[in-house]
Amino acid sequence: MESVQQLKSDRSPRETLSMDPIKFILWLFLVTIIMLFASQTSAYLVRRAEGNWLEFEMPQIFWYSTVVLALSSAAMQWAYFAAKKDRFRELKIAISITFVLGLAFLFMQFEGWKKLVEMNVYFVGNPSGSFFYVFTGLHGLHLISGIIVLMFSLAAAVRMNVHSKNLRKIEICVTYWHFLDILWIYLFVFLLTFK
Repeated sequence: MESVQQLKSDRSPRETLSMDPIKFILWLFLVTIIMLFASQTSAYLVRRAEGNWLEFEMPQIFWYSTVVLALSSAAMQWAYFAAKKDRFRELKIAISITFVLGLAFLFMQFEGWKKLVEMNVYFVGNPSGSFFYVFTGLHGLHLISGIIVLMFSLAAAVRMNVHSKNLRKIEICVTYWHFLDILWIYLFVFLLTFK
């Protein structure tokens, strides 16, 4: 016969794995972006193997923009550490630097497109150019959404709503921003390798 204590322990609710719903949605969104770019890069390789493929050197400015995005990721990480230690002034400065570097990256990508046009590489024409514009354009669109998330985080930091006891907004922002940085490095290396 089971004891009363054993019955109670059997009926007590089991612990369940729980996750912040917003973070869960973010991760689902990241998976969809990964799938999108995986399919696009696969299509790129298949089309390249078919021939009639224009090879061109990537303009130098894309190297510089990659460095700028990596620096913005470092600034974003600084913001996270500042939030964890309730260093509010540092937090606002770090998010602002990330914001400015994000805008600088977008501007440099646009300048890179202008260089491509000068090199007679157009969106319409050879598929190698079309893929290049699509990859950089899609990444740029996602980065714009990252800048919008940054603006919300900066506003929350100004209102002192981001601190060591409430890291949700900054954690979401850091995750998304680092993801966009890694995604761009992947695309950059991919386009350099399979030009």
